[in-house]
Amino acid sequence: MANSWWEIQVLCDAAAEDIVFWRLADFGAKGTSNEVRGSGLLVRAYVPQVQTQSLDLAALALLLKQDALCAGLSTPAVQWQLIDEEDWSSSWKQHWKPEEIGDRFLINPAWLPMPEQSERLVLRLDPGVAFGTGNHATTQLCLESLEMRLGDPVEAAPLIVADIGCGTGILAIGAVMLGAKVAYGVDTDPLAVTATAVSRELNQIAPERLIVAEGSIEALQAMIPEPVDGFVCNILAEVIVDLVPKMGAIAKPHAWGILSGILLEQVKPVADTLEDNGWDVATLWRKGEWCCLNIRRS
Repeated sequence: MANSWWEIQVLCDAAAEDIVFWRLADFGAKGTSNEVRGSGLLVRAYVPQVQTQSLDLAALALLLKQDALCAGLSTPAVQWQLIDEEDWSSSWKQHWKPEEIGDRFLINPAWLPMPEQSERLVLRLDPGVAFGTGNHATTQLCLESLEMRLGDPVEAAPLIVADIGCGTGILAIGAVMLGAKVAYGVDTDPLAVTATAVSRELNQIAPERLIVAEGSIEALQAMIPEPVDGFVCNILAEVIVDLVPKMGAIAKPHAWGILSGILLEQVKPVADTLEDNGWDVATLWRKGEWCCLNIRRS
């Protein structure tokens, strides 16, 4: 019998997009999509039925309404329904379109034909239930940061890169496409590990150039033969703060990092933790309320 999922629909003010995405990610959504509805935005998110009860969804609806109230935005309409996994996949595909990111990338859904003519790096994805399609601000910030980092002539030598919390593998694959010698990906969600392996095959990346495993930094330490030149980490700020003390163990003395999933008001505690552990914030990039920190070892 097919697994059942809660499909959560949030019809909100377009300006509330970042807040809604953050709240849904914090709730544990395994996939999200959005579409413009008039002057507003319809956001869909998917959560396994076994993970969530009706009372949890009611509490989520209340939190979303409180978030909008605090931001001075109109109250969102929130509803949910149970759907089978096959229906979830179909619903996802109806609302996800090709998207250009930065100067180099074109994210193309795997079920759509490849563009006939494009000077961009075409990254094919079929995300399944993993996070990371390229339509969220944090993913875009990370890809744009990778463009800047791996496109720098100073960094032209083949690099070893790690993706902590790899999701669909979009950032690890992006790094390989930009010239990284090898990328290592880890994620605590086994579904994400599977999704990254699928993405690797879709983009014809050799297995030895993108190595993925379940776990976190400890798993990464066991995988890498030597410290990495750089890493990306696009997860929640609270998790990043917990991981920062361990990042030095996987990184070369002059390594760099790209951190996102950080709301504007969360930047200071993250930056303070980085400084306390021997990292400097070189630049801060922002899209709406979401931030990306480009860091280097002190």
